[in-house]
Amino acid sequence: MRIAVLALQGAFAEHERILSELGISSFEIRQRPDLGRSFDGLIIPGGESTVQGKLLRELTLFLPLRDAIASGLPVFGTCAGLLLLARRIRNDDRAHLATMDITAVRNAYGRQLGSFHTEADFQGIGRIPMTFIRAPYIEEASGDATVLATVNGQIVAARQGNQLVTAFHPELDQDLSVHAYFASMIEKNMKTEWKAASAG
Repeated sequence: MRIAVLALQGAFAEHERILSELGISSFEIRQRPDLGRSFDGLIIPGGESTVQGKLLRELTLFLPLRDAIASGLPVFGTCAGLLLLARRIRNDDRAHLATMDITAVRNAYGRQLGSFHTEADFQGIGRIPMTFIRAPYIEEASGDATVLATVNGQIVAARQGNQLVTAFHPELDQDLSVHAYFASMIEKNMKTEWKAASAG
């Protein structure tokens, strides 16, 4: 198994550390030719969703990645990655990859709770640590999207088919379980390695 990590901006190195601890091979996607490498899943890290969305378009990564995700490429988005995958963002007119039937609220917790740490139950895993940094939350999960975790009544993790999102940053904690959960998603759906058809 090899997982690509979008490395345009944000906390991509932390995801690579977690994958390494799990014994999973990874590499960084920084430009269009990187899509020519074979991989089985993609991680979109936290950071700034507007910046990442802009860079995806400028570097001509946007369309091939969106098409691959829509075609079933397993993807895991944390924080900003959640916003990039959300079909709707309540307090932002922009939509990005928009492949997941969720409505998100960006910077949802305000300044007072801009960053906080808690523990909560995650469906299929159990109780895990959760670190939030200027996090969004999911206002609504519709269609085939399933809620996996809530904190104080707000949805903070969801899954739709091969797409997984968390409002929190599991890569910033020592717990490996969310990344292992994503790896198990990939294993269950692996047929052949995915490779961008137009990576030139």
